[in-house]
Amino acid sequence: MKRSVLNRYRVMAYVTGVLLILLTIGCVAKYLLDVNGATAFVTVVGIAHGWLYVLYLVLAFDLGSKAKMPFGKLLWMLLAGTIPTAAFFVERRITRELEPLFAEAPELAKA
Repeated sequence: MKRSVLNRYRVMAYVTGVLLILLTIGCVAKYLLDVNGATAFVTVVGIAHGWLYVLYLVLAFDLGSKAKMPFGKLLWMLLAGTIPTAAFFVERRITRELEPLFAEAPELAKA
């Protein structure tokens, strides 16, 4: 497995996580605080998060299948993009678990 597979997943995990936090803040502003302009913000961020979450799913599934992860771990990784802040914690854990694979086989990481 190439390191780039992990790096792509990590980038999308952060992007998805940040957009989901922004969407959550926007929803609080729109529905609880009745802030002007929050409706447009929620619309734009919601659409961006939705499309980028699909890309996140593809990249997470790609990483999980190449790393031969068990189904439960793969499912948790896929769902992490729907729970605010979960993507950050799951990404960190997955990275810690997979980093030793690249250290043990540097020729695979470069291939």
